[in-house]
Amino acid sequence: MTAPIDPAPDPLPSDADVPLADGAVLRVARPGDEPGILRLIHALAAYEREPDAVENTVEDLSASLFGADPRVFAHVVEREGEIVGIAVWFLTYSTWTGRHGIWLEDLFVDEHYRGRGYGKELMRALVRVCVDHGYGRFEWTVLDWNEPSIAFYRAIGAVPMEEWTTQRLTGDALDRLARS
Repeated sequence: MTAPIDPAPDPLPSDADVPLADGAVLRVARPGDEPGILRLIHALAAYEREPDAVENTVEDLSASLFGADPRVFAHVVEREGEIVGIAVWFLTYSTWTGRHGIWLEDLFVDEHYRGRGYGKELMRALVRVCVDHGYGRFEWTVLDWNEPSIAFYRAIGAVPMEEWTTQRLTGDALDRLARS
């Protein structure tokens, strides 16, 4: 019999604030971050050619991320008091494997702060949550025209599911990114 898998994620270990380049910090989102997170959600929607599609509000984010029983989580990169990167995610479950996984809903770094490794650090933080909790998958989708993101995902070891648009890190790639 295998050990039970902890379904309630502890988003980061006790060293919750992870220093990054340029004085930035990677951390779990906390109350008060909602306006910065929402600003980047709007920027992502514009980048994805859907600038008017966001219906989310600061109040919705607050309830979803910090309510009595949160089902969605976020990691942020903060630099000089400003949220400049986000990873918004939630747990999934595979009936085939009998294990939870993480679904990355949004990964976005403000265009002025790209190229500093913030996106990779956000991904690495979520991979560590997977590994630490025994989750078997880390998945997301990417628009087929988004070549810079596709190249980034290939560089970290993600592979396309040919009949799906979902991206996945498993096994050696998941472990390799967690250890890198």
